[in-house]
Amino acid sequence: MIRLPFSVDINNLIDDIRIFSWQAADILLYYSNLLKDSDDKRSILKNNNEDDPVTLADLKVNDLIIRGINEKYKNINWDIISEENAKNSLENFASKNDWIWVLDPLDGTKDFIQGTGNYAMHLALNFRSKPYMGFVLLPDKNQLWIADGEKTWCEKRDGSKQEPILLQKKKLQEMTLVTSKNHGNDVLRNLIQTINFCKVEIMGSIGCKIASLLRGESDIYICLSLPGKSSPKDWDFAAPESILKAAGGEITNLDNQELSYGKNNFNQGGIIVATNNKKTHGNICCEIKKIIERNEIYPL
Repeated sequence: MIRLPFSVDINNLIDDIRIFSWQAADILLYYSNLLKDSDDKRSILKNNNEDDPVTLADLKVNDLIIRGINEKYKNINWDIISEENAKNSLENFASKNDWIWVLDPLDGTKDFIQGTGNYAMHLALNFRSKPYMGFVLLPDKNQLWIADGEKTWCEKRDGSKQEPILLQKKKLQEMTLVTSKNHGNDVLRNLIQTINFCKVEIMGSIGCKIASLLRGESDIYICLSLPGKSSPKDWDFAAPESILKAAGGEITNLDNQELSYGKNNFNQGGIIVATNNKKTHGNICCEIKKIIERNEIYPL
């Protein structure tokens, strides 16, 4: 059994992160409304990189969460790695601690800017390079998904709770796929067309897509990164993985191997598959792999 660092009570920790999360929601919703005005938009965007934009909201939430954890738990031996801090570091983050917080203050920044509502905050507590606890905040939906290492549930700001709804469809072609809005590519689109899913939903943010699996709105998510191109990072997947797996779903690479965190440059490349059924996940990965090989869709 995994035990939190000495003197850290899991219920108190969840209470604290819950408070920080709803404070983050206030920040994100505030700037989301400001972005609807073109004059405000120029002041909120903090770089000119269309492929990897950063907003003032990213930075404000990043500071809020890191400062909150550090002030509340001053004497706890854990580290915090975030997307925004990693961008500003010339050296890779290296930690010898078993416990590491992994933060994405704003996942789905393009959607945030576009005003679709498909954005999230991710916060995971990893133990020995594996997600243990996780929090995925969806401000636009008034949802905070929490995984305590054993179970997953969703809370609204008023404290009301709902349980995950995992639809147990076993055949690949019967499934509803949720896929990226701003990070797709022709190879992934070819794979999706070849499989011929029952339905395809398009949305931004990995956290939003995994939450759609937990709400029973979709059954499978496939992430495909091309060799030599950009790929998702640890902070994109750590928190979503924790809430999906604790609910009874699964997320692995195409060979049904667990995702590995803390690698060089934090990359999560290749093909990653998330499904709502841990029992059938391996067979689904195997079936997708055969389709890829048979149709020569992607170099394996």
